[in-house]
Amino acid sequence: MARKNIRGTRKIIAVATALSLLGFAVACSTDSSGESGSGQQEIRFAWWGNATRADLTSKAIAAFEAQNPDIKVKPEYGDISGYFDKLATQVAANDAPDVITMGGAYPAEYANRGALLDLSSVGDALDLSGIDQGALQNGQVDGKQYGISTGANALAIVANPAVFEAAGVPMPDDGTWTWEDFARIAADVTAKSPKGTYGTATVLTHDSLDAFARQRGQSLYTKDGALGLEEGTVRDYFDYSLELSQSGAAPGASETVEKLNVSTEQTLMGTGQAAMMLTWSNSLTALSKASGAPLELLKLPGEIPTHGIWLQSSQFYTVSARSKHTEAAAKLIDFLVNNEEAARVVQSDRGVPSNADMRTAIGDLLTPQGKAEAAYVDEIGKQDFAPTFIGPTGSTAVAEITARINTEVLFERLTPEKAAGQWLSESKAAIGK
Repeated sequence: MARKNIRGTRKIIAVATALSLLGFAVACSTDSSGESGSGQQEIRFAWWGNATRADLTSKAIAAFEAQNPDIKVKPEYGDISGYFDKLATQVAANDAPDVITMGGAYPAEYANRGALLDLSSVGDALDLSGIDQGALQNGQVDGKQYGISTGANALAIVANPAVFEAAGVPMPDDGTWTWEDFARIAADVTAKSPKGTYGTATVLTHDSLDAFARQRGQSLYTKDGALGLEEGTVRDYFDYSLELSQSGAAPGASETVEKLNVSTEQTLMGTGQAAMMLTWSNSLTALSKASGAPLELLKLPGEIPTHGIWLQSSQFYTVSARSKHTEAAAKLIDFLVNNEEAARVVQSDRGVPSNADMRTAIGDLLTPQGKAEAAYVDEIGKQDFAPTFIGPTGSTAVAEITARINTEVLFERLTPEKAAGQWLSESKAAIGK
């Protein structure tokens, strides 16, 4: 494990070093960011995901090229585990793709370093009038539009009814259950299932720490970019994570670490060896396909009396500030978010579309799982929940910090109390506040 931790630390340092060079690379570049002269333009489009997403995206690209014969799109995609490391290196070397898919706090990270284009500069090629206002706000940094939401999703518990039935354990009531109920039910399923099958596929994620805080009237980040949660909340988060592992409700420490960065198909939920998994709602279709089972979405435990769930853009389309073909890049994004042909190909793979017309366009095409994703997002959207603040510069490192310290807790090298203090100290240092 020590060697794995060293590799993890080196990875964080490498990404941070590459990001620190962004401003220098952008400042020193003198290339024009305008369109090239005549002839066909080639733009690079980067995203992450599994083989299904690659296939759908390739079909959407083909449709775009058919409508725009003067633009050639070169796809660049890979697994999420190495995507942002590669991107940081590319941007630092002034070799970023033209259209870059991002998620979480990455738009703010890159926008604040001058690496992303203010999309108001390509308004003639990118129509934002049909995008939900909340989705637009999710892609703004300091009032400027740097990212366009690919679609909305929300945290959920993906459940496999067949595993519950085989264990003889009733499905939970997600309208009333608590985190204590979740732990008890998951442990019960594990105890009554074959070896290697668990009540919950993982312990907690960085996103669930945010939900923990929100259910307590706190938040991961405040409006001014500081940490917004108390040390007791972080301690309880790590304590609960350890409880799930030690009780057998979730896999032990070694198996948990092994499953941290596997593909959808390789997760315990994807292989049919888990009753529940805390993840994002737009994972339902891929997990159902991988497991071969009709999975369901449940609301998070502990949502009463204060909601911790929120609507979040699944991903964002952004344009490199150093792109030489900004108009062409903007046309591709416009096609992906506003064109019915693209919507009917991609459907809900990147979240439920943020354009109401596109939601209508795909309604008759969605699989039962796709319809369940859309219904879940619609239900969450009707709830009253606290505002969500995008993470400040440096916050992308906080997710790495959470995973690393949680690993130390699971292997009992840190107590939850000491882990909470260390998490706060390192996280404050990462964001500089």
